[in-house]
Amino acid sequence: MRSQPRPLSSDTASETRFAPLHERLKRQISEEILMGRWAPGAVLPGEVMLAQQFGVAVGTVRRALGDLVAEGLLTRRPRVGTVVTGRSPEHSLRFFFRYFRLHGADGSLKRSRAVALALEQILAGTEDARRLCVAPGTTLLRLTRLRMVDGAPVMIDLYRIPAARVPAFPRAPATVPELLFLHLNEAYGIRITAVREELAAEPATEEDRRLLALGDPAAVLVIEATVFDQAGSPVLLTTQRASTAAHRYVNEVS
Repeated sequence: MRSQPRPLSSDTASETRFAPLHERLKRQISEEILMGRWAPGAVLPGEVMLAQQFGVAVGTVRRALGDLVAEGLLTRRPRVGTVVTGRSPEHSLRFFFRYFRLHGADGSLKRSRAVALALEQILAGTEDARRLCVAPGTTLLRLTRLRMVDGAPVMIDLYRIPAARVPAFPRAPATVPELLFLHLNEAYGIRITAVREELAAEPATEEDRRLLALGDPAAVLVIEATVFDQAGSPVLLTTQRASTAAHRYVNEVS
């Protein structure tokens, strides 16, 4: 039996602690959906029941659900209720990094599990330093993760962030929160406001073939991204190397 949603939590991060109650509820409902507690096609409980489960007023629930409907995560169906759409609103930066952007060949939203492989300190090379607007040799944290869908590896994630931006960041790969960008927001007040992506197809490397269980020869989709914070400063670099044999990359702009 699916567990009940947890009561609305008290945020402790400086940026979210004083957010309006309906905004905090929106975020929590989003996370309940993302983590699979409400699957695509699921009908949410009624507003009164949700209010009791989350410990808030019915009006707060109604406003939060209305916003999520407008953003595309939920839909209203006559005589049915509020339904999880099974798609992610990629055009909303609030959701951009919380949802897996490789969808099934039929367009269905796929839930992934990120497995941390390595976390290490490195010195920024010339290209990473240029993109992050830091001096070459600046200490970066580099996190490598493998994304799994239905038990199969489909994407390698590589993140680089200046260590000075994230003091006291977890040091063991297994302790890094799976929802990394949500953690950056809540723990450090780093809010994503813009992303610049570059896509290319490349021959799979030996590591790609090993981690993604690919044959030889094979090709991968490479997504290079520079992530900008609320001040417009580059804060993070990501490199994703994906097998698209059974998946399609989806990036929706509205």
